[in-house]
Amino acid sequence: MTEERAVAGAEALGLEYAVTRHGPVRSLEEAAVARGLEARQIVKTLVVRVSEGDHRFVLVPGGREIAWPKLRALLGVNRISMPPAEEAREVTGYERGTITPLGSMRALPVVADSRIEGTVSIGGGAHGVALTVDAAPLLSALDATVADVTDG
Repeated sequence: MTEERAVAGAEALGLEYAVTRHGPVRSLEEAAVARGLEARQIVKTLVVRVSEGDHRFVLVPGGREIAWPKLRALLGVNRISMPPAEEAREVTGYERGTITPLGSMRALPVVADSRIEGTVSIGGGAHGVALTVDAAPLLSALDATVADVTDG
């Protein structure tokens, strides 16, 4: 089960975490309320394709979006795309809306927006499941490249 894989991934990285389970949510604000956090503390994990077979995780704080020109400049490429849902699932083992770098089928390089700090909630591998962690050890354990890659 994907939730167990995400939890095992957090444990393998030596992270301290708390699992939050809640029902369906339809917005960032609902997710924040369900998790007892502010919207900015919810971290979305997106998969981007740099080239055929070359993917990255991009961690985006709630209320912000990827700034494609900034991300392309950081990675030194002219083109980046969002892969189709099936491709993202094949790469990570998670379906859209549940994707997390924790326990991913493939260890992908991680880019994290520089605004991710303090206590954050990241996807737990299943709908309505999240892990609350401290951002600094999370980003360190993931060996994330931290940079300004969002607008919002």
